[in-house]
Amino acid sequence: MDATSRIRDSFARQGLMSTLGATLGNIAPGAVEIVLIPSPAISQQHGFVHAGAISAIADSAAGYSALSLMPEGAGVLTTEFKINLVAPAIGERIVARGRIVKPGRTLTLVQSDVFAISDGQEKLVALLTATMMTLRDRDGISD
Repeated sequence: MDATSRIRDSFARQGLMSTLGATLGNIAPGAVEIVLIPSPAISQQHGFVHAGAISAIADSAAGYSALSLMPEGAGVLTTEFKINLVAPAIGERIVARGRIVKPGRTLTLVQSDVFAISDGQEKLVALLTATMMTLRDRDGISD
């Protein structure tokens, strides 16, 4: 199975992404986008997209970017992440663009840039850096 199909199949099994209304955008080797349409269900008290929703799509985009280069049958888990929220997340769409910074056999360093898009203009709202672990031969953990 190719990496795009693996990512699409795995994403479809994520309950949280479904709950948030997130969808996959572009998928390429080492890079994955996740798109979120803002709604009151994922807002905080001021009407911005909640930081928890921003963190979730940023983490998943980063994880799937790592998975895109992992061997078939391997699974990916986040071992740590840090997120900087640099502007309120408000717009027509929120896009998390995950990419690999440094691949590794066991640990992969990744980053997600999260943008709010309004009237075709992108504004950086968050930056996540994370470490992802490749898991092999673990019961119940693959792709």
